[in-house]
Amino acid sequence: PGGISPCSFPVLAPGVPTEPEDPQSLLQRAVSLLQGSYLDPTSHQGLHYSQAVLVEDEVFLRELQAFARAKEGAGYSREELEETFGFLLFDKEEEARKVCQTGLRVNSSSISTLGDPAKGVYISKHADCLHPRPWYHGKSGYIVICKLIKGKVRVIPEHYSTTYTCPSPGYDCHVAESRSLSCPKPSPCQAFEQSQYYMYEVTGGSPAQRPRQVCPYILL
Repeated sequence: PGGISPCSFPVLAPGVPTEPEDPQSLLQRAVSLLQGSYLDPTSHQGLHYSQAVLVEDEVFLRELQAFARAKEGAGYSREELEETFGFLLFDKEEEARKVCQTGLRVNSSSISTLGDPAKGVYISKHADCLHPRPWYHGKSGYIVICKLIKGKVRVIPEHYSTTYTCPSPGYDCHVAESRSLSCPKPSPCQAFEQSQYYMYEVTGGSPAQRPRQVCPYILL
């Protein structure tokens, strides 16, 4: 991935004094996050990254923190409020840029196995399972790393009909029932679908168009 100018995205927000991070240091930090999430150990040799850009926006970060405070007040455990990461792959720079600027919104996914894509968002837990089709030599693109707070997670069976699973009251995230992802080796499509978080936020009986618990963080 490459071709993005570091000035294309805001670092935090105007008026917030920050020391600019060395680009190489940011790249190393981002790559460490990516590699720590790989499902397939061979991905270390096959995937390479050329540039990282900090895109964390103060508004999204405040909303992530507000979500955590609200859920803490609702009695969520420390584990449920733990900050983790998810990953999105885009072929085009403008698609990645849009998510970094507007956040991850509903109706952004082509899959629906864990819930209605019009009521929640999908994001990958593994940085080497970002697409249902296999990687091929020479493929390039743009990866957005997002900070996540999963909250209360419900494990559900994958659903392959047009009657979509709705967000579960009292939960914030769906994940697929556990299958072996190592033996026998799943197809890229199976690994991708099994590696998804379906995240949603319901307020006043209606799903949020942009769940606060997903915060764009770094673009590579």
